Amino acid sequence: MNSALKEKIYEELELVIDPELGIDIVNLGLIYEVNINEENNVHIVMTMTSMGCPMAGQIVGGVKSAILDNIAEISKVDVDIVWSPPWTKDRMSRYAQLALGIHR
Repeated sequence: MNSALKEKIYEELELVIDPELGIDIVNLGLIYEVNINEENNVHIVMTMTSMGCPMAGQIVGGVKSAILDNIAEISKVDVDIVWSPPWTKDRMSRYAQLALGIHR
């Protein structure tokens, strides 16, 4: 797998902000997997902070446009929302925890 391309994808995903929490989806720990196949199609496995997240459609749209609009090598992005394993605050980066005032 092209690690430089994967790094570019993560950089773009860090610009996708969860509108309710104001933190990017990478630091929130919502991204579980980023896979790139030989045709440079991207498959992302991610979750939301809650099953009833009203912003899920907006976030998924942001994921797709962040990658497709900014990385020329990518022609297709599929996003799967999963609930297992469930998201917990432990998945958040230290940055996100500090920004949201969460202490361990």
